[in-house]
Amino acid sequence: MKEVRVERVIDAPRDAVWAKYTDHVSWQEWSSIGKVRLEKEGNPAPNGVGCVRVISNGGVSAYEEVVSWEPPNRMTYRVVKGGLPMRDHLGEVDFSDEPDGRTKIVWRCRFNSKIPGLAGLFSVIVRKVFNDTLAALSRYDFGGRAA
Repeated sequence: MKEVRVERVIDAPRDAVWAKYTDHVSWQEWSSIGKVRLEKEGNPAPNGVGCVRVISNGGVSAYEEVVSWEPPNRMTYRVVKGGLPMRDHLGEVDFSDEPDGRTKIVWRCRFNSKIPGLAGLFSVIVRKVFNDTLAALSRYDFGGRAA
């Protein structure tokens, strides 16, 4: 099983960062991840447990289901269809306060490759997606705190 872990500190309070990160459809406005839509609403609506978000980019779509929702601390999700040829994919995103009022995000995922020998390449791709997304989030204007 491969694991990818990315950390980033965002210049905004945890509640604000949680709210923006977990507003799945808004990703298409502030990140370069591609088109994002909800296939199914979760509980609490719309983005909580059971929510299925569909991320599409370059002709590839990944269907991700939210499996845990602990605002404003943690959410987990799993890929249920599409995306890279992986299996057993579980993503975890943890949010914590920094002493200076900023927020630390730790985004991890674990997966197995469906294609022998390609897990390393998939790790590189996933790490880039996570880094690019969190870099874009760090540039989001949380009421004038980030730029």
